[in-house]
Amino acid sequence: MEIILIKEPVTREELTRIAQAGFGNFVKAVVDISQGVMAIGGELHADEETVLTEQCQSKREHTWGINLYQEKKEDEWIEFDSMINLKPQHGNRSRSVENPEIREAIVAIVNKLIEN
Repeated sequence: MEIILIKEPVTREELTRIAQAGFGNFVKAVVDISQGVMAIGGELHADEETVLTEQCQSKREHTWGINLYQEKKEDEWIEFDSMINLKPQHGNRSRSVENPEIREAIVAIVNKLIEN
């Protein structure tokens, strides 16, 4: 599966095409909340995080894994669940994103980069 670095907005139709090439009904994504970019389309969040680290010099404390279910309603389509979110040294002790401010930042970036 090809990992795509998203710096400019893409459509939900494009997201659907990427999903169909991979998991079918969703895509994995990693968002860098400090740079406002994300990587999508990988088999593992860790692979997407590596792309962000290598190509954008992202720092681990700023990268968060999510799943995007492009066919769900806007208030339900982001799932905050990834092994890369386990960051006890940064105060996140689960696969979810526990800090509401970080969740809001992720949602804002996703809404900016994925056009309805």
